[in-house]
Amino acid sequence: MALMWKAMRKTGKRMSERGVEVPAPGKINLILRVLDRRPDGYHNLWSVMQTLALADTIILEEDSKKPGITLLCEGERLPLGAENLAYRAAELAMTRLGGMAGIRLIIKKRLPLSAGLGGGSSDAAATILGIAVLFQLEWSRGEMAAMGGEIGSDVPFFFYGPTALVQGRGERVLPLELVGEGWLVVVNPGIPISTAWAYGKLAEARTRHVVETRPPLIQPSSSGEPAKIQWTSVIALAENSFGPIIEREYPLLRELRLKLLEFGAQTALLSGSGSSVFGVFPSEEHATAAAQGLAKREGWRIWITKTARRRAEARAVV
Repeated sequence: MALMWKAMRKTGKRMSERGVEVPAPGKINLILRVLDRRPDGYHNLWSVMQTLALADTIILEEDSKKPGITLLCEGERLPLGAENLAYRAAELAMTRLGGMAGIRLIIKKRLPLSAGLGGGSSDAAATILGIAVLFQLEWSRGEMAAMGGEIGSDVPFFFYGPTALVQGRGERVLPLELVGEGWLVVVNPGIPISTAWAYGKLAEARTRHVVETRPPLIQPSSSGEPAKIQWTSVIALAENSFGPIIEREYPLLRELRLKLLEFGAQTALLSGSGSSVFGVFPSEEHATAAAQGLAKREGWRIWITKTARRRAEARAVV
């Protein structure tokens, strides 16, 4: 794993004076168990997370004429200041540099907002990695993940993907190797769902203190490489603690999940706290047939994508 990370840093070194480009992949939660509430107000999680081929793109360019951060966005209307996680990540990373260098941060947005696909967190992680490459810094993966954890709970995962077991509030990440690849149909019906609201609804639904046990999915690897898990194991244990709660509030999401199963999905779940729903299919052909079978409504976005096979890397902007 250390050798892989060193190779990624070497590959990502800037080859152009213009800047670097970093993919910011979306994610799904193949398993998401929300456990007990922590003293700091957050919840402990037990989640197997997986990145997707579907991704935003982050471009970072050094700006010698204008100090500070200039944020631009293509594809979505996003806040362009501290409300934006990528901006906050850039601000934090530049503070660590201790200088007043200027950067231009461009987000090419494909992932929907407030959709459970981790778009904002992934953008933040890609921004930190991009700055490290742009200024040829020697930040380790652990250092960048810790920096990302100051921005948001999901951010550290994106330094360890494509597949990982995430625990605690998100700061404990164990890389995994998911054997094989899955084809996915991801449906976003255009319903923005606040994560804070979803946790509030989950707390209302829990009438007693619940601590779920860790499922026997992960076997430690004696080689030091990521533990291998099989798709059959993941599918058998697939669940999302938010699912029943959010589906009661938004019956359309239950309808979508059941439709994906009807069209042959091996499993179908809400991702994160929603509102995106995904189905896992054995092939691209099966996924395409399912996507075509959905009666798309106004405001929906449907993607056929697959699970990512490698961690995101930075490359020079040509």
